[in-house]
Amino acid sequence: MLKAYQELKSELHQELQNILSYWTKNTIDKNHGGFLGKIDHYNQVVPKASKGIILNSRILWSFSASSNHLKTEGYKEICDRAYEYLKTYFKDTIHKGVYWELDYLGNPINKRKQVYAQAFTIYALSEYYIFSKNEDAKSWAIEIFNQLEKYAKDKTKVGYTEAFNTHLHVIEAYTTLLKIYNNSELKASLKELIEIFLEKFLNDKNHYELFFDDDWNLLSSIVSYGHDIDTAWLLIDAAKVVGDEDLFKKTEEFAVKVADTFLEEGIDADGAVINEKNYKTKHVDDDRHWWPQVEALIGLKYAYQLKNDRKYIEKSLKIWEFTKNNLLDTTNGEWYFRVDKNGKVYTEEDKVSMWKAPYHTSRACILLNE
Repeated sequence: MLKAYQELKSELHQELQNILSYWTKNTIDKNHGGFLGKIDHYNQVVPKASKGIILNSRILWSFSASSNHLKTEGYKEICDRAYEYLKTYFKDTIHKGVYWELDYLGNPINKRKQVYAQAFTIYALSEYYIFSKNEDAKSWAIEIFNQLEKYAKDKTKVGYTEAFNTHLHVIEAYTTLLKIYNNSELKASLKELIEIFLEKFLNDKNHYELFFDDDWNLLSSIVSYGHDIDTAWLLIDAAKVVGDEDLFKKTEEFAVKVADTFLEEGIDADGAVINEKNYKTKHVDDDRHWWPQVEALIGLKYAYQLKNDRKYIEKSLKIWEFTKNNLLDTTNGEWYFRVDKNGKVYTEEDKVSMWKAPYHTSRACILLNE
């Protein structure tokens, strides 16, 4: 089994090269700068598609993180291109922060300042700084951090505006920013975020709740298995950077509980991670989206390192086997967005879009090989 796990890691190392190659060859917008906004299931470019901050910041993160992991300058041009496009077109030079969406020419068409988007830009800029040592990128990340703390943080009831996965991306952002910016306010905010996840989002069934109102009253009854296992390992990384030993141990303890529940509930007979369930209505969304599969590989790796129990490896091997056979497009490249429980591909979904980026997949390929 351990030999098979080593083969999994080796295959993910190769898959990282495949992912980077696809995005390098297929997504550069040679006519209007930056990157194409949308490529459909059949690998056809969608003309004049708008350009979203989530896609563009995730491209910057993915190529920067991959460059740092592979210790290569081979993707420097892509990293710089992604950074320059963010700075030139998405940056709001008057009110600060980044716009949500541009048209294909780079003109803002949605100037909304989503916390989600600001957080992901911090995450990308911080990773890019580690690669490039570009001080302007670091300064910009710090500026956005200060804006979030000033305008989006609830000083009375704690937390940030918007929803669960917004907080999760603030965790990612602040964890990486703290590696390059040793600031007491940043550290305190990250520690508070970890505590919020453990005390407010985590329920007694070892799931992370998704939606609350401003007074922390629960608004949903959905379990998102990808977010559960994703959060488990992200909190460990965050606590490690904060340097609070008690908090760190707590995140490890709860990560194992969440991972064990995930194994019991979130994986189907074919080895695939299912999407969601509503624990009140009992309805199960058993579509297999691409990203929960790879987040599971990371979360289960962490659980294995903590407990040395081979069940985590065994499940990881089955997840990867399912993923290889059903979600990798071996003809046109990249990954399918999702398939149904019978393995049928949703051909209406895109290969590249506002929400379909190389971030989840590249991160898994990196972290499974560290």
